[in-house]
Amino acid sequence: MSRGRRDQGMTTSEYAVGTIAACAFAAVLYKVVTSGAVLSALQSLIKDALDAQF
Repeated sequence: MSRGRRDQGMTTSEYAVGTIAACAFAAVLYKVVTSGAVLSALQSLIKDALDAQF
């Protein structure tokens, strides 16, 4: 390990890989959340919360 060189941040390629990974994760999450089963469950959850008696 060189004494004069320090890693102070990510390189451009690391930013690119991180950005691609974040976009891929967002795409998968979007597909899951907008799927019929999850959308139905979320609608049911919201309906039950709004119909709750206090």
